[in-house]
Amino acid sequence: MAGELDFCEALRARVFLLEGLPVSVFDEVYRSLHFTNGARELIDALHGHDWKIGAVSGGFLEIVNHLADDAHLDHWLANRLEIRDSRLTGRVLGDIVCRSTKLHALEAWARNEGIGMEQTVAVGDGANDIPMIQAAALGVAFCAKPKVQLAAHHSIHERDLRLVLDLLD
Repeated sequence: MAGELDFCEALRARVFLLEGLPVSVFDEVYRSLHFTNGARELIDALHGHDWKIGAVSGGFLEIVNHLADDAHLDHWLANRLEIRDSRLTGRVLGDIVCRSTKLHALEAWARNEGIGMEQTVAVGDGANDIPMIQAAALGVAFCAKPKVQLAAHHSIHERDLRLVLDLLD
């Protein structure tokens, strides 16, 4: 996330360590997660103004699908793990979500929703988020690494996503 390692190589190495785990691990992980403070309120407020909300995650679709459903996201994208015989193989399927994937997702979602990039907001914390943050009309570094803070239009240092609303006024 600090931008010092190749994300794709690091992800493949970490996923390899998951080889042999049963798919039931997804339920265990999902039950242990919680939304960042203010996330649901931010999403609800933006939906109240007919905004569309998306998330591009370097995590795994098998978990993100549930979170996106819980949060009522309009768009989401994440990495997909390979499964055989109800066990993880230790490999990622398809392209790994990286910095260009995040940027292209923002651009595609805006285009599909019929809005220009001048109407987009991007919030992120890691180096992979920098191109997306810089391309958005409003780019926000949220409790982010120093490189991301330098690249963003605004930085939020308190772990409360409702603070993004203050930047939209």
